This record gives sequence, C-alpha cells and structure tokens, in this order.
Amino acid sequence: MTEHSTLITLLAARSAKRGQFTLASGKQSTFYIDARLTTMSPEGLSTIGPLALSVLEQMNWQVDAIGGLTLGADPIAYAISYASADTDHPLRAFTVRKEVKTHGTGKLLEGPFSRGDRVAVIEDVITTGGSAIRAIDAVRAAGGVVAGVLALVDREEGGRQTIEKAGVPVVALATATQIISALQG
Repeated sequence: MTEHSTLITLLAARSAKRGQFTLASGKQSTFYIDARLTTMSPEGLSTIGPLALSVLEQMNWQVDAIGGLTLGADPIAYAISYASADTDHPLRAFTVRKEVKTHGTGKLLEGPFSRGDRVAVIEDVITTGGSAIRAIDAVRAAGGVVAGVLALVDREEGGRQTIEKAGVPVVALATATQIISALQG
C-alpha cells in the first residue's frame, strides 16, 4: 500500500462518521471527518509526516516553516517537521493561536516562526476555507510570506476555491470523495 492509500484507509476507518453534524463552519452535514483521530495516532503521524513532506517538495514552495490554526493543524505540522529533521532543509513548525495571548509575550504565533519566513499554512479539514484564511492573515501580519496551503482533507465544498481566490494555492492530501469511496469499498 502507498502512503496515500494508507492515509485514505486510516481516515476512513478512524475519522469518518455518518450522521447529522454541525461543522465548525456552521454548515449541516451527514458526513463528518474528525481528523484528530488519525492525526494524533502513531500510525497517522508516521504516515502524514513523510507524505506531506513529499507533497511540499513536489509543490516546490520552498518553505522555511509550517503551521496553522490550533488545534487541527498542530499534529500535522509537527509530523511534517519531524519527517524533515534529517533532510537538507528541516522545516520549523509553529502554531497560530485562535486568540492573542493576554500574558507573557502576547503572541498570536507560537514556536520558531521568524519574520520573513516563507510558510505553508497547514489545515486539517477544509470546508469553507475560513480557518486557513485566519491563519494566512495571522502569518502575513507577523511578517511571513504564505507560499500555499497544505490540507489533510478537502471536503470539496468550496473552501479550496475561496482560498485560491485570495491568491493562495492549495494542495490536499485527501478528498472527501476518496474517503467516502473507501468507506463504501
């Protein structure tokens, strides 16, 4: 099995659920993907890190750091950073807080992010694109350059197009269609 097919199998078996759900976007859906059930597991981390690193290399975005809105992006960014440790260009992982910290340094971005970094924004599941846009805005406000968005899953509900209309390319490791097919197979 390839890393991609392993990822689809893991997402279908662990993260995909059918029923009635309200998504973070407020939309109603009969299909839910709790990506954390995959991204926070040993098998998920060891599959996602190398696969996502390979996709970033294929995209040729030449990034210095990776990160996105906490909590969904965190394990994905950390897995990619870890997978890059022994490469010629290790990637630093950072977290974008949902609210500015009111104590200490008062940062919105945490971790080894530096002004001027070329960044891939990480997203667990794209539905409307709102979380990725929030992370893009935070990175830009902190002086970073956003090369693109790497998503674990694209729900194929217009979020990708919203991000691309904002001038940021998007690549997804999996789509809802692929996961639903694996559920049925």
